This record gives sequence, C-alpha cells and structure tokens, in this order.
Amino acid sequence: MTVKLEVQNLTKIFGSKPESVIDLVKQGVSKDEILKKTGHTVGIYNASFKVNEGEIFVIMGLSGSGKSTLIRCLNLLNKPTEGKIYIDGENILEYDSTKLRELRQKKIAMVFQHFGLLSHRNVIENVEYGLEVRGVPREERREIAKQALASTGLSGWEEKMPGELSGGMQQRVGLARALANDPDILLMDEPFSALDPLIRREMQFELMELQSRLKKTIIFITHDINEAFKIGDRVAVMKDGKIEQIGTPEEILASPESEYIENFIQDIDRSKVFQAKHVMYKPSALVFSKEGLKAAIKEMKSNGISSVFIVDNQRKLLGLATIDDAVRAVKENKSLNDIIRTDLYYTTDEEAYLQDLIPKATDSKYPIAVVNENNKLMGIISRVAVLSALV
Repeated sequence: MTVKLEVQNLTKIFGSKPESVIDLVKQGVSKDEILKKTGHTVGIYNASFKVNEGEIFVIMGLSGSGKSTLIRCLNLLNKPTEGKIYIDGENILEYDSTKLRELRQKKIAMVFQHFGLLSHRNVIENVEYGLEVRGVPREERREIAKQALASTGLSGWEEKMPGELSGGMQQRVGLARALANDPDILLMDEPFSALDPLIRREMQFELMELQSRLKKTIIFITHDINEAFKIGDRVAVMKDGKIEQIGTPEEILASPESEYIENFIQDIDRSKVFQAKHVMYKPSALVFSKEGLKAAIKEMKSNGISSVFIVDNQRKLLGLATIDDAVRAVKENKSLNDIIRTDLYYTTDEEAYLQDLIPKATDSKYPIAVVNENNKLMGIISRVAVLSALV
C-alpha cells in the first residue's frame, strides 16, 4: 500500500510561548496542570501515524482529546509547534504561501460539522465556489458541480437555497463542494454529529458507498466509537492530546493496549462493527452437484450434520440438501438435483454487518451462506457464530 499522508511526532500547544511548555509535557505533567501553571493549552503531543492511499482513517476521542486540533493541523489551519507532516513525500510545513494555497485548492479538502454553506448562494453555486476561486471558467465549473451533486444524490436540487434543505441534504452539499475540487485527501471533522440518528446512519452508509467508487483518502473525526468502527479501515483513539492506540476495529476490540481503551470499548455494539467476513468459516462439508446423492449422504454422515450445501464446478451455490430429503430420494430413485432446496436458508455477502444477520440467524435452523457477486460460496455462518460474536 502507498502511504499518502504521514505525521511524525506532531505537537500543537496553544499560547504565547508554546515551545517553553514542551519540556513540561515530556515530563508527564497533565494538561490541566500545564494550563494552570503556564496558561498554555496542550492540543496534541507527539502524534505519529500513516494514512494509506484510498483508506478511511478515523481519529476518535472524547471532547478535549485533541482530535479536531489534529485534523486542522493536516491542512495547516493550525500550525504545529513541532513535528512534520508529509503528503506524497513532501513536508508541507516547509511550503511557502503559494504552495500551501495550491495544496488547499487542489489536493486536500475539508468537510465541516456545521456544513459551512453560503446562505446567499444556491446549491450549485455553493458547490462550484472553490472552482470559482481557482478561476475555472463558468461552464466548466458548472458541469463539474453537477457531476459532484449527482455523486452525492442531489441531482435536481441545484437551484434550491441552503435554507430549503434538511440537515442531511446540507451536509451532502458540503461533501459535493469538497468533491468538486477532486482532492486526493478529504478531511471530515465530525461531519455527521449534527444530524439526527436516522439521517446520520444513512449518511454513514452513503459515505462508504461513495468511497467504494471514488477511493479517496479520508481522515474522519468522530467522538462516536460505533461510527468510528463502522466506517474506519483503521482507527486512532486519542486521549488528552495523545494517541492511545491505532489499529483496525477488530484489532482494537481483540487487543486493547491500555485500561483506557478497555473502558472505551466495553459498551460498543459489536453487531455494528463485525461483518460476515469476520465470523464466517470455510465449510468443512461441501458437495459438488456432479457427485450425486450417495456422496451427499456420505458427506453428511462423516461430518455428523443433517444438511450440506451443493455447488457446481465453479463453486457457485446451487442450494441445500438435507439428510431426510436425500434418504427419501434414494428410495424413490431421484437424483441430487431433484432435492436441492433454495428456500431453507439465507444468503448474504461478506460486507454485511452482524446486526443485519441476527434476524436471519434466529429465523432459520440452517447456516447462512456467504456468497460473492457471482454467487460463489465464500463461507457459511452458523447461528452460534453470529450470537457468540456479540459477547
């Protein structure tokens, strides 16, 4: 994987003489004590991480943890006290004003929590604003803006004013405005936290669907651990300006590195984090349709099971055969193809979340089949696997 952005030993201290406070931070003096003694606020201390191209990297933490301070350092809205920030191998802290302006206009864009729309401009004028600032001709920027609106599901809303839109639609306009500049990197500072829960969940799925098509590098800020673990490829957890742990949601849940992380994740809804691919297993018993009835019966007997999935030569799922149907078919001189059933089980894909599989697991006594877009059998999920993953 290609590293798109790298942060090395980043520190940001707010105050008149920030460099004078660094030694106190290194000595382990708390943020509150430093503020009391010096009047300086420690925003971030010694943060280091890498973000891969095309990755959704989530930075999360409670209020005051430093996450919003950190994301604003990445486009130098906050100028770091110490450290380095590399984008495509270049340390942007060494940029002059011209290169910094070019970075913000062309390579990196930000989506804010409170939308930041211009109330006197309609939707399409808001979306094309950044292109207008760059001097892109009107017809060209209008066409780009239309495409960005289409990608965020807002075709037909071009002439509406921001005040006529719901919160979710206003956030879509903000996202379309960022996408119109075709940036390599999207910075998203708690973009969904002002939305009601239903719209927020919808926007989370829309972001993941959009990312599957556009493959942008996204740094996403949130205080919601369920949101972080749902959308993040990797997650950095912050506390008091420091990064406590970085890992995939599965890694953090399986191996918390501190008591703080353990406490942080104890109430997480695992059904919203784990997907089918995390709990499925390769079927130990599987029968190709050409093998016939006796092979199916033998397979079920040797594995101590009462049903088995049937596939073709390309492992495409044809259906399920039960031991009762198989024994009956032998007596009636029927073939394996005659007894294949497709109505006894559910199918899903590898990306499905367990919260969506729970009803299926409890409704059927047969395993759930996990298939790809070509209906190839990738694995199976038992009812026990679904429920045990939640504890």
